[in-house]
Amino acid sequence: MSSDSPTSGFVAFVGAGPGDPNLLTLRAAELLAKADAVVLGEEEHRPLLRHCREGVQVVEDDDVKDNHIRDEVVKRAKGGQVVVRLCAGDPMLFSSITEEVAACAAAEVDFEIVPGVPPATAVLTYAGIPPATAVPEFRIVDAAQEQDWAQHAACRGTLVIYHGINDAVAIGKALISGGKPDTTPVAVSSGGTTTEQYTVVSSLGRLQADLKHAGFTEPALIVVGEAVGLRDKMSWFETKPLFGWRVLVPRTKEQSRSLSEQLVAYGAVPEEVPTISVEPPRTPQQMDRAIKGLVTGRYEWVAFTSANAVKAVREKFEEYGLDARAFAGLKVAAVGDATARALVEFGVKPDLLPSGEQSSEGLVAEWPPYDSMLDPINRVLLPRADISTDTLVAGLTELGWECDDVTAYRTVRAAPPPAPIREAIKGGGFDAVLFTSSSTVRNLVGIAGKPHNVTVIAVIGPQTAKTAEEFGLRVDVMSDKPSASALAAALAEYGSKQRQAALAAGDTPRKPSQNRRGARRRPR
Repeated sequence: MSSDSPTSGFVAFVGAGPGDPNLLTLRAAELLAKADAVVLGEEEHRPLLRHCREGVQVVEDDDVKDNHIRDEVVKRAKGGQVVVRLCAGDPMLFSSITEEVAACAAAEVDFEIVPGVPPATAVLTYAGIPPATAVPEFRIVDAAQEQDWAQHAACRGTLVIYHGINDAVAIGKALISGGKPDTTPVAVSSGGTTTEQYTVVSSLGRLQADLKHAGFTEPALIVVGEAVGLRDKMSWFETKPLFGWRVLVPRTKEQSRSLSEQLVAYGAVPEEVPTISVEPPRTPQQMDRAIKGLVTGRYEWVAFTSANAVKAVREKFEEYGLDARAFAGLKVAAVGDATARALVEFGVKPDLLPSGEQSSEGLVAEWPPYDSMLDPINRVLLPRADISTDTLVAGLTELGWECDDVTAYRTVRAAPPPAPIREAIKGGGFDAVLFTSSSTVRNLVGIAGKPHNVTVIAVIGPQTAKTAEEFGLRVDVMSDKPSASALAAALAEYGSKQRQAALAAGDTPRKPSQNRRGARRRPR
């Protein structure tokens, strides 16, 4: 049974997919958004809860006595709840939910089974192995069930084996005994479709030697067939420049959203650790006068030097019931692209944006001098942080402008991150850290300690590099222009060069964190 718009007494058995939460189906996301309760099959499914509404009840296997999930699911549905039961992969492939589905049917509870992307195809695709090649045979077997390996040895195409990692060597020998050549290519992949994915390519005859120190655990897939040989040409996921790198981003989630998305596209695992907390001014009178002057025509220009300044003015506008229309007749300047985006989101298009260096110096270089014939007012409003430098004020004053330098917000050092993060920073658990300003260097070291010497240090410009070196940090990467996006791209280029150098030397590419003493090493 199914229901397009479940309202009560309904159970959805939802395939969670192979591991990457972005491979969830649209139907699955729709049902999670309507769920009153979600039953987690595995801890790895927790990121999928982002699709749920606030207040959803989360039930874990360990929470249910004697693991009687089927009874819990039926009881909740009978009580009128919309229940989503998350299942690994595709719930109907080597199904583990047969009893639960039967219990729903027996209790006359409406249910739906939502397919998930199966690991048998997704993991292979992420490993660069086409599931089906010119030989049109694709066979999936479950090693947990008794198998006739001699029969499977006759498979002329691709053979995918679930739940076989603990018996991989024995399975390889059985396939050889069944007639498979010992030179038949084999790939073993674990952590499929996630940044933990790790694939070893071997052959049936060398499987024992190549897996000896690999440390594979379930879930893992064994792939047998000539399609494995195409991995060198088709691998796209594990070859990303920062694949699996744990990158520390010392900014708030709001500030680092686009930066983190860019890092994920490079294969990295970003972790945001705020080093600065933004707070209102100690007294509101200065900003109140500035907003009043802005509305009454006191200023010719308003110059924004950060997205936080835009946010502070926007909040003041909302406090007074104003909106972007209050900028009518004013000229607006932004110091860089990020600040300009914040203004556009507010409904204000900047009139001046540096075409070169995105800094106070770059803004001054393009700012027009005051001309009493063209400019009826010679005042500029600068809503800024309490720790801002005087570069912009001095430059505009020299150009003949009078500046109202107003504290729009204060920046204070953030609270220390949790102990595991601090230990990872000092112990080499991070592969890289991105410093986007001198203050992020000072504050990170102040609240969490100095990054380990194996950690790649990437900085946004010369001044930040100087500050990092003053704290005894070795600067490895510096962006060619002062933007967070350029910094991420520079780190990706560095990672790509490191990878190519390792491959050229005949070595397996390694993450920086794997170079610290005691780190787990992947076999060559």
